[in-house]
Amino acid sequence: MIRKEAEESRSLKIERCNADFAVIGGGMSGVCAAITAARQGLKVILVQDRPVLGGNASSEVRLWILGATSHMGNNNRWSREGGIIDELLVENTYRNPEGNPIILDMIILDKVKQEANITLLLNTAVYEVTKIKADQIDSIKAFCSQNATAYLIKAPLFCDASGDGIAGFLSGAAFRMGAELAEEFNEPMAPDTSYGELLGHSLYFYTKDTGKPVQFTAPAFAMDVQKEIPRYKSFNAKEHGCKLWWVEHGGRMDTVHDTEQIKWELWKVIYGVWDYIKNSGNFPEAENYTLEWVGTIPGKRESRRFEGDYILSQSDLIEQKVHEDGVAYGGWSIDLHPADGVFSDRSPCNQWHSKGIFQIPYRSLYSRNIKNLFLAGRIISVSHVAFGGTRVMATCAYVAQATAVAASLCLKYKKLPAELYQENYLPLLQKELIKTGQYIPDVSWEDKEDLIQDADLQCSSNLVFKGFDRENCFFKVLSVAAGQMLPVQSGRLPSFTVLLKADSTTLLNVELRASSRYGGFTPDHILAVKHIELQAGEREVSIDFDVVIDREQYVFVCFSINEKVQLAYSDERITGVLSVFNGVNKAVSNNGKQLAPEGSGVDSFEFWCPQRRPEGQNIALQFNQTLHTFAVGHIRNGTDRPTVQPNAWVADPADQVPSVEVSWNEVKSIRRIDLVFDTDTDHPMESVLMTHPETVMPFCVRNYHIEDEHGKVVYRKTGNYQTRNQILFDTPLQTKKLKVILAHPSVHVPASLFSLRCYAPNQPES
Repeated sequence: MIRKEAEESRSLKIERCNADFAVIGGGMSGVCAAITAARQGLKVILVQDRPVLGGNASSEVRLWILGATSHMGNNNRWSREGGIIDELLVENTYRNPEGNPIILDMIILDKVKQEANITLLLNTAVYEVTKIKADQIDSIKAFCSQNATAYLIKAPLFCDASGDGIAGFLSGAAFRMGAELAEEFNEPMAPDTSYGELLGHSLYFYTKDTGKPVQFTAPAFAMDVQKEIPRYKSFNAKEHGCKLWWVEHGGRMDTVHDTEQIKWELWKVIYGVWDYIKNSGNFPEAENYTLEWVGTIPGKRESRRFEGDYILSQSDLIEQKVHEDGVAYGGWSIDLHPADGVFSDRSPCNQWHSKGIFQIPYRSLYSRNIKNLFLAGRIISVSHVAFGGTRVMATCAYVAQATAVAASLCLKYKKLPAELYQENYLPLLQKELIKTGQYIPDVSWEDKEDLIQDADLQCSSNLVFKGFDRENCFFKVLSVAAGQMLPVQSGRLPSFTVLLKADSTTLLNVELRASSRYGGFTPDHILAVKHIELQAGEREVSIDFDVVIDREQYVFVCFSINEKVQLAYSDERITGVLSVFNGVNKAVSNNGKQLAPEGSGVDSFEFWCPQRRPEGQNIALQFNQTLHTFAVGHIRNGTDRPTVQPNAWVADPADQVPSVEVSWNEVKSIRRIDLVFDTDTDHPMESVLMTHPETVMPFCVRNYHIEDEHGKVVYRKTGNYQTRNQILFDTPLQTKKLKVILAHPSVHVPASLFSLRCYAPNQPES
C-alpha cells in the first residue's frame, strides 16, 4: 500500500533522455525521418503527441498518402517517392490492399518499433524549449498525459516535423503564416483577400451497409446543410472518407489556436450531412447505412511555415528549377483552396500542375536563425503558393528523410545544418541520400565505395527490345487518345507496324511526340504526323516517321481518338515501358488538358497518363530494328528508376535462368549487398480507402539467390515484394565473384534489376 500525506510537496515524474537526433512529430514526416536516422546509426527520440503514428495518414484522420504521383493524374512518370516512404507504401499495399487505416497504423508502428535506435514517446506533447544561446536549442520538455511523466530531451540536433512547428515556434525560429503578396516572390498565383490566405482543416466519416434499415437521429448541434452549405447537392450516400476532402473549414481563423473551434464547426457539418443523407428522402440507397466512424481530430493543411536560407516559390515549381543543393522533389499540383472551404460558393480547390517534378533544395530544410533545427513536413521554407505543391504527405516525408541523412553527416563531421551547404558537403549528402533510395532529379552520382563500379559485369541475356509480343494480342476501341512511351537512342527512329481494325473507311491520325523539356514526360513537342487511310477490316499498318532523334530520351507514339478504329494491345509488360492516355482524371482536376489563365505563370499542356491495372496494357507495336537494349551496365549507373532511359537490366524472356555475374581480379570482403527491384514507381499506392488489385507489383522479382565464386548459395530470397533489398552478412563474405540468379516475375514480365551494389565492412546501413 502507498499512502502519502496531504501536505507533502509533489512534482511530476521527470525522465531525462539523451539522443543524437530528436524528432518532434510522429506523422509520416517524423516517422520517415526517425527510421532513416536510426538506420544511419543515430540514437533517435521520436516524440508524438497522439496515441498513434502517421498523423493525417493515421486512423485518427484517414487521409491517403500521396505525393508526386498524384493519383496517376499528371505527367510525372515513375515519380513515387523513394526511401522509407516507398518502403512503407509498398509494405502497406502488400499487407493492406483494402486500405484499412487500422492496419496502416499497425504497419507504421511495427516499422518504428523494429528500429532499436529509436525511443518512441507516444501521447507526449512538447511544451517548452530551452536554449544554449539565442540561436541554438539545448533541450525540449514534453509531457505524456498517459503516464503523468515529463521528459527532458537533450540532443545536439532537432527536427521539427510536428505540423504546426511547436519546437520551432517555442525556440524563436522565424516563421510565416498566411499568403505573401504577389510582388514578394513574383507569384501570379498569390491569392487575394477574397480568396483567403490559409487552407483549412477537414474532418471525415466512414459509413457501413448493415444489411437492414437503420434510423438516424441527428444531435441538436447538427447543421442544416441545405441552408448553410452552397454545394450541399454534391454530397452523396456512396462517398465517404477522404473523398470528402472538400469538407473544409478554418481558413479565416487561426489554424493553430482555433483548431478545437474549427473541429466543432466541422462536427456540425458532418452530422448535418449525415442527417441530410438519411432523412431528406433524397437518398433511398442509404436506408441500410450507418455511421461507422467519425473523425475526432481534424486533418490540418496549413499553419506556420518556417524560414530557411531559401524560400521555395511558384517559379521554382512551374519552371522546375535545378538547385545545386537539391535533395528531394515534389510533383503535386499547386493546390490552393478558398479560405471559406465548404461554406464557399467557389470551386473547392484550384489545382495547377507543372509539366514535371520539381526539386526541393536543402536550404529550405533548416531554420535560418536556429542553428541546430531541421525543418520537415509541411512547415518547410516555402511561400504560401509553393506550399500548395509541397504540403502533401509523401512529399513531406521525402524531405524529412533528407534531414535525417543530413543530421548523420552533421554529427560525423561536427557541423551545423547550414554548414553542410556553406562548406560544400552537399555532393556527399546527395550521394548518401541516393544510397538510401532517395532519387534526386538532375543529380548524377558516383559512389567510389561501391565495389561493383570496378567489377567486370556479365549477364546471361539482355532483352533486345523491338516491340511487343502479339501472340495473344487483343483489341480496344480508340475512344480515348492512346500513346505508347518508348525509350530510344540517338539516331534514326526505326519504322514499325501496328495492328488495326476499322469498322468502316476512316482516317487515323498518328503522331510522334517528345517532351520539350529534356527528361520530362509531357509530350508537348510534335516531331512528325502521319494520316493513315483505313478501310473496313483488320490490317497491319507500317509507319515510318522518318525522324532522327538527337539524344537518348522517351518518345510517344500517339493515336488520336477515332471510335471507328480498334488498336491492338499486348499483355507483355516491361520495366521502363508503358502506355499513356489523354483521358480525364477528376481526382486531380485533370480534364485531359490544362488551360492556364492568362498571366497565371502556369503552363497549358495535355495530360497523357497511364491507366490503373488491370488496364494499361502496352500497344502492340513492332519495330523493324532494335529500339533499346536493356544492358547489364545500367545496374551501376546510380539511377534506380526510369529517367531519360529505363536505367534497368532486363533479361530476355526466353532466358530460363536469368542471371547477373560480378567478378573481380582479387578477393573482395563484402559486408553488404544492395539490390533495387522494380515496384512500379508510377503506382501511387494510396494508403487508405482505395483498394488495389495487386499486393505485389507485376515487375517485381519475387525469387532470387546469390552464389559465390564456388557456386555456394550465400543468400536466398523467396516471396520478395519490396523495392530495396539490403543483405547484411554477419561475417563479411570473401569472394572474387558473385552471381545473382533471378526468376522471371511471370510469363508476361521478364526479370529486371535497377541496381546491384556491394560494400566492404564499415559502411553504414541505409
